[in-house]
Amino acid sequence: MSKIFQHLVSPAVPVPIENIDTDQIIPARFLKATTRDGFGENLFRDWRYNADNTPKADFVLNNPVYSGKILVAGKNFGCGSSREHAAWAIADAGFKVVVSSFFADIFKNNALNNFILPVQVSDDFLDKIFKAIEANPQAELEVDLDNQFIKIVGSGERESFDINQYKKTCLLNGYDDIDYLLSLRQEIEQYESTRPFNF
Repeated sequence: MSKIFQHLVSPAVPVPIENIDTDQIIPARFLKATTRDGFGENLFRDWRYNADNTPKADFVLNNPVYSGKILVAGKNFGCGSSREHAAWAIADAGFKVVVSSFFADIFKNNALNNFILPVQVSDDFLDKIFKAIEANPQAELEVDLDNQFIKIVGSGERESFDINQYKKTCLLNGYDDIDYLLSLRQEIEQYESTRPFNF
């Protein structure tokens, strides 16, 4: 799976619930695993499945009408504990972008570190997105990281979003922190060659 994110046009999966915390995203009982694989099947586990593991028909991830690589959630997404597993579950479920009108800071950083783009929009624009999806479950959103905007394709309405410039560079190039340092290797070596060595 490519870590590079530059531009995406996709339908979206709506979860119009505010204050979704990390325990709702991935319940604590699933945190024993030491690898990132398999978390996607337990994304929103307690909302998604009954106690006997049968799918809840009324939950959006069990509705084939909705699909895509963009998750649209209510305000204050990712609050609660700092578990990175929440980002793992979202990524493993195939989402590349999460849209909300507010993100918990730790979740936002965990998402970026796992090559998920958190797009923070105004409350008004988030409401427009939910209404567009309600009117047409296959309504597409366009997310342009280079130019930092999100657009409702059908109406043409768009809004800019902010992102840390270092994290933007990493996403555009598929770099983790080590990859980024390695990308600067030539400049670092050149700088070091000009420094006197003191023993």
